[in-house]
Amino acid sequence: MAIRTRRGTLTGPRSTRVGAIATAALLALAVGGCETNGTLPFAPELSAPAPAPTATLQEPDDVKYYPSDEPLHLANEHFNRGDYGVAERYYREAVEKAPRDVTAWIGLAASYDRIGRFDLADRAYGSAIKLNGETTEILNNEGFSYMLRGDLVRARKKLLKAYQSDPNNPTILNNLKLLDGSSNIVRRNANP
Repeated sequence: MAIRTRRGTLTGPRSTRVGAIATAALLALAVGGCETNGTLPFAPELSAPAPAPTATLQEPDDVKYYPSDEPLHLANEHFNRGDYGVAERYYREAVEKAPRDVTAWIGLAASYDRIGRFDLADRAYGSAIKLNGETTEILNNEGFSYMLRGDLVRARKKLLKAYQSDPNNPTILNNLKLLDGSSNIVRRNANP
């Protein structure tokens, strides 16, 4: 069946769409004019208590955004990828925005270690220690820093102090094994 218009004849899918639109418009008019008694068969029970919010869900108003979080997030991301120079830049920005953030100071120091700026790493570790004391993490990182520098005696002192604080820490244990391996290589090279 074809519908005749001024512009031509409508057939096929287009005529079906026109019919569907016209039917929907008629239904909307019919439903819009209905009166109800105020109850709907699909409406929720008003006397039922609202479900309790889950602990993992937060309302947008409850979430606080701190501008200093973004540089720290980016710094951690780049550090984990091995982009230590870029990570250093973001950690530096993070400590400038939040100078009391120990995590940012430790990350900055570790980044300096990885790019060979040990003088700046020492200053960053010093700032972290002033804020939070000599934690196991800082002692471990300082030990690793001295290992990177080739100062195996100071590295062993720091790592053993970290080990005394947390003897089951796998990172400290791995660093001590790495240090022992480094010591053996140095001895072999020293005594032909």
